[in-house]
Amino acid sequence: MSLIGMLIPTEVVQPCIAELGELGKVQFRDLNPSVNTFQRKYVSEIRRLDEMERQCRFFQAQLQKSEIPVRPLTAATYRSRARSAQEVDDLEENLKEFEARIVQMNSSYENLQRRYLQLTEMRHVLRESSEFFKHTDEVRPEERRSLDEQDVSAPLLENDVEQANFDSENLSLGSITGVIARSRIQIFERVLWRSLRGNLYIKSAEIDEPIVDPDTDSVVDKNAFAVFAHGAEVVAKIKKISESLGATLYPVDDSQDKRRDRLLEVTSRIEDLNNVLASTNQTRRSELLKIADNVTAWTTIVRKEKAIYHTMNLLENDGNRKWARAEGWCPTNDIPLVKQAVDDATAASGTGLPVKIEELDTKKKPPTYHRTNKFTEGFQGIINAYGTARYREVNPGLFTIVSFPFLFAVMFGDIGHGAIMFLIAIYMCWNEKKLAQDKGEIFSMFFSGRYMILMMGLFSIFTGAIYNDIFSLSLNIFKSGFDLPSNYTSFETVEAIPNGNVYAFGFDPAWHGSENFLLFSNSYKMKQAIVIGVLHMTFGVCLNVFNHVYYRRKAFIWLEFIPHILFMESIFGYLIFCIMYKWSVNWWELDSAGHHIRNAPPNLLNMLIYMFLSPGKVNPEDQLFPGQGPVQAVLLMIAVICVPWMWFGKPLYLKREASKHHYSSVAADDQENEVQVAGSSNVEEDDEEEEEFDFSEEMIHQTIHTIEFCLNCISNTASYLRLWALSLAHAQLSSVLWDMTLAIWFNMTGPIAVIGLVMGFAMWFTLTLVILLCMEGLSAFLHALRLMWVEFDGKFYHGDGIAFEPFTFSTVLEDKPE
Repeated sequence: MSLIGMLIPTEVVQPCIAELGELGKVQFRDLNPSVNTFQRKYVSEIRRLDEMERQCRFFQAQLQKSEIPVRPLTAATYRSRARSAQEVDDLEENLKEFEARIVQMNSSYENLQRRYLQLTEMRHVLRESSEFFKHTDEVRPEERRSLDEQDVSAPLLENDVEQANFDSENLSLGSITGVIARSRIQIFERVLWRSLRGNLYIKSAEIDEPIVDPDTDSVVDKNAFAVFAHGAEVVAKIKKISESLGATLYPVDDSQDKRRDRLLEVTSRIEDLNNVLASTNQTRRSELLKIADNVTAWTTIVRKEKAIYHTMNLLENDGNRKWARAEGWCPTNDIPLVKQAVDDATAASGTGLPVKIEELDTKKKPPTYHRTNKFTEGFQGIINAYGTARYREVNPGLFTIVSFPFLFAVMFGDIGHGAIMFLIAIYMCWNEKKLAQDKGEIFSMFFSGRYMILMMGLFSIFTGAIYNDIFSLSLNIFKSGFDLPSNYTSFETVEAIPNGNVYAFGFDPAWHGSENFLLFSNSYKMKQAIVIGVLHMTFGVCLNVFNHVYYRRKAFIWLEFIPHILFMESIFGYLIFCIMYKWSVNWWELDSAGHHIRNAPPNLLNMLIYMFLSPGKVNPEDQLFPGQGPVQAVLLMIAVICVPWMWFGKPLYLKREASKHHYSSVAADDQENEVQVAGSSNVEEDDEEEEEFDFSEEMIHQTIHTIEFCLNCISNTASYLRLWALSLAHAQLSSVLWDMTLAIWFNMTGPIAVIGLVMGFAMWFTLTLVILLCMEGLSAFLHALRLMWVEFDGKFYHGDGIAFEPFTFSTVLEDKPE
C-alpha cells in the first residue's frame, strides 16, 4: 500500500475523479479537515444533486405505485463518462419539467377521484333513501323505543331540555343522510341513541360496491344511513356527532320525484367522470412510461456526479485555483493503473494538461487491503467480521479456507448429509449469474457463502467416510477386521472376534450396531478433538513469528513466542504425545505363557492431573512408558520457568529500549530536520505522535496477558471438546431420526408397509433437511466460527487495523434502503 499525491489541473479534476471512481483503486484522504462540511467548495452543487436524486426517487416511487417496470441498468450507462456543467443543468431542467407535470397530473387525478367518491356515495344514498323514507312513514314517533338496554325505562321526550319549549306534535320530521365506515356504524348508532336518549329513528344499509379512498388507495367498506328526528337543535347535534365519527353527509330531498331526478343526474355525471378519469390516467401513464425508460440512467448519473463532488471536496485547491492537490492510499501494484486512468481522462477532455502523480514517503498507518475473488471472498468475510487486520499482519483468511470447513466437518461428519450440502452448493455455483439477481436478505447471505458451503460439504463427506457414517448407517467397502459367529439370533448378544485384518479407511463397520460402539466412538472423538485443538492453537502461536519478523520485533520471538510455545507444548503437547503413544501400543498383547505383557492402559486425564500434584512420581500401575516420571518433572519445570519469562521479559526489554530512545531522540530529530531542509519534497509529515512509555502500565498489561495466556491454554483446549460433543449429537440425532421414521417399516409387509415407507421417507427427508442440515448445520457453523475467532485468531491476530475503502462507483450505485 502506497500513499500517492496528485497535482491535477482544475479543468480536468472532475473527469479524473470520475475515471478513478470507475477504477476503484484509490482511497482519498481529506486534506481539509479543519473546514466545516457546509463551508466547502462544492456544497451548492451537492445540494442541487441531492434535489435531483430526490426527484429520481419520486419517479421510482410513482412507477412502483403504477406497477410500471423500469429499464435495468446497462453496461453503457454504468460506464458513462463524467457530465459537463451544461449537461447537468439540462438534466436538472428535464427532471423539474417531468416532476411538475407528474405532480400536476397526480393532483388532478386525486381531485377527480375525490369527486368520483362523493358522487358514488351520493348515488348509493339516493338509492337507499327511498327505502329509508318509506319505513319512516310507517313508524309512529310514540312507538319508538331505545335499543340501549340500560336506558329502556328512560322517557323519550319527557323532561328533555331541548324539547321543553316546543310542542312535538307541531314539529316536522327532519332527516340527515350520508355514509360512514362500516366498522363505525355500531358505535355511531349507540352514540346517537345515548346522546339523544332515543329521540330519533335511524336506518342503515350496506354499500356493496367497493369504495376506494383516494388518500390511502385502500378499499373501505361503508354503509349508507339516514337519521330522522324532530327539532333543528337535535338535527344539528346529529350532524356534529356524524362528522366527529368521520361520516360524510349528503342532503336528500323529501320528495320522491326530486330524488329520482337527482339520482339520474348523479349517474350521468359519474359516467362522464369515468371517461375523464380514464383519459387522465392514460395521459399520466404515458408520461411515466417515458420516465421509466430513463430514470435508471438519470439516477446513475446523479449519484455518480454527487459522489464526484463529495470527493472533490476532499481535495486542496491552491490560491489561484489552477491546481488541485489530492492524496490517497493505493495498492502499490495498481499505481500504473491509476496513472493510466488519469492519462485517459485528460486525453478524453482534450485539454492536454498533465497530471503529476508521485509516491509519498510517510509513517502513517496504511489501510489494509486483501485481494479476494468469488471463492475467497466468503472466507475473508469471516475474518473481517472479527476485525480488520493490521497492515501486513498475518491474514488468517488464507488458512480459514481449509481449517474452517474442516472444523465444521468434524462436527457434521456424514457422507449423506455432506453430499446433500455439496450438491446444493454446486447448484448455486453453477447458476450463480442467475441467482445473483435475487436480492433477498437471507438468500443473499447463503449465496455469498456458496463456495464456503461447497468446501463444508466436501470436508463433511471426508470426515463422514472416516466415521463410516451415511445417514446413520455404515458402508462395508473393505474387509472387516472382526468376524461374527455363524449361528446366532437377533436376540442374542455375541462377541466379534478379531481376525487380524485392519479396515483400510475409517471406522470398521463391525462397530456400528454394537453395544460398545458409543464407548469406542466417544473415546476416539474426544481424543481426536484434543489433538486437533492443540495442533490448531500451536499453529496460531507459531504465526506470531512472522508478525514479529515483519514489524522488526525479533526480540519478541525470544520474549513472547518461545515461552508461549514451550509452556503450551510442555503440557498439552505432551498430552498429545501420550494420546498418540497410547493409540500405538497394543495393551492387550500376550506373552508365550498367555499373560499380559503390559499393564492396563492408564487414564490420561488422571495422568495429567497427577503430573501437577505429584511432580516426578508415577504409579507403576499407571505408567505409560519407561522414564515417565523424570520426563514429566522436566516438562513441568519448563512450564514453571516460562511463566516469569513471559511476565517480566517483555516489560524489562521495552524499558531498556525506551531509555535508549530517550537519549538518542534529540540527535535523531536534528538529523531528520536537516534531511527535510535538504530537499525531500515528497515526504509526508507524520501527524501521529508516539506515546510515552510507562513501565507500570506495561507491567499491568503484561501481567494480564500472562495470566490470560496460561488460563486460555486450559480453557481453549477444553473448548475444542465441542468438536466431540457436536459430532456425537449429530450422529445420535441422525440415528434416532432414521429409526423413528424409516426403520420401523422395514419389518412390516403388505400395503401398510408400502404406504408407511412412502410417508416415512417423506418425513425422514423433510426432517433431515430442516433439523440436521439447517439447524445442526447452523449450530456446527457457529461453533466452528467461535473456534476460529477465539481459539485460533486470538493467538496471533490483533484485528485492529483500518480497512481499505477506495472511492468506487460500485458502492455508490448500490440500492439504498428507503
